[in-house]
Amino acid sequence: MPEGLSAAEVGKEIPEHNEHVQHAGPGHSPRSPDLDRRSGVALGRGPACRWSGYSAAEWGSESSILLAKASATRTQANRLGIEATQARTLDAVKFDSAFAAYATGNQKLFALAVNRFRPAYRSAFGAWIATHPLKNRSAPPDPSDLPQYTIAEQVQGQALDAKADVRFREGESASGIGDKYVRLTVVLAAILFLIAISSHFPVRVARYGLIATACALLILSIAQLATLPGPPA
Repeated sequence: MPEGLSAAEVGKEIPEHNEHVQHAGPGHSPRSPDLDRRSGVALGRGPACRWSGYSAAEWGSESSILLAKASATRTQANRLGIEATQARTLDAVKFDSAFAAYATGNQKLFALAVNRFRPAYRSAFGAWIATHPLKNRSAPPDPSDLPQYTIAEQVQGQALDAKADVRFREGESASGIGDKYVRLTVVLAAILFLIAISSHFPVRVARYGLIATACALLILSIAQLATLPGPPA
């Protein structure tokens, strides 16, 4: 079998090879009618092999898409985190000039400094001033310690970070399902191969031993296939 075939192609090539063997010329070993019937039953499972290969490819694609989305979302979250850090730094710098004006009683400079605050920080700063920080020793050190202090970029970044975690876990889960389908496809292809070569063994015990092994693997494979979710919508 040529190298580089996907799981779905493996499932496709095996039945075609078996059909070629079945219709081969006189140079091949004759096949008994009961072996033909058993091979027909096994070859009838070819669609299961193809379905498993198709599902493996679909879940692999789904995993790639989810992981790519998780990476893009994480990038956006990191960008917002950087912007939030910059906003916090600017708030701290502007606070120093406003507090200096407030402590010295320079109302004109104080009003000018407060007017340059971000709207969200101006609200937190007003709540901080209401605590009378120059007289109240229990007042917070600065507005950033108050619940009114918020940075929109930080909130958005945290939400995107959580969303990226969810998508990453979903991508890992899809990858695991795809791996199970790949293993199942290989087993189903092996079943078809065992049935196909069973007629080439002159010893009857060997022939029926291969068939029995293939049937046992088929039962286990169908049972596992029934427990796996179908391809993603």
